[in-house]
Amino acid sequence: MRLVRWTPDDLVRRLDDVVAVYGEAMNYRADLLEARRGYIATHVRRPGFRAVASLTSEGHLAGFGYGYLGTPGQWWHDQVHRALTAGARRRWLTDCFEVVELHVRPPAQGHRLGTRQLTALLTMAPGGTTLLSTPEADEQRSRAWRLYRRFGFVDVLRHFHFPGDERPFGILGRDLPLTPAGPAAADRAGSGAPAQAGPAPGPAAP
Repeated sequence: MRLVRWTPDDLVRRLDDVVAVYGEAMNYRADLLEARRGYIATHVRRPGFRAVASLTSEGHLAGFGYGYLGTPGQWWHDQVHRALTAGARRRWLTDCFEVVELHVRPPAQGHRLGTRQLTALLTMAPGGTTLLSTPEADEQRSRAWRLYRRFGFVDVLRHFHFPGDERPFGILGRDLPLTPAGPAAADRAGSGAPAQAGPAPGPAAP
């Protein structure tokens, strides 16, 4: 399995594969996936875009992750901005890299791909902080939550609801850059490290 950095054009060229992995990991209906395809195609042109991909020896896409710098006018950024206090906005949103998607195909889960993808993404991420959103879950049982805690993510908002989504989400954050010890510690921590994480706010987030 190879972990590679993707340019915006790389992701666009593999957009069909990206949407397929997203659908498998999130178990979304076909109509939601079509909507997501359009959003992803616009995300690649946002400032500070960074992406990684896990490829098999045959070149098949096993997983991917991407994010970009959050700015006013972006849907996810504005939803979180409205929910935070003035002090929290300054702390977290002033220079923030948003982890938008981080997924691994179910058959490839359980091999630390999620850990490696997040390590690579945060290592090359611009910004002074990073935020993500993930559905609320039992932190001890959820692979995604265990991953984020190992990486030092802390609570920024809990049980937050995005418009159009009935699920409650946790908004988690940590400072950047990622220290050299961070990825190594996270990787050592997890023979059961997660292979599928769900930081995206939901299928309706443009």
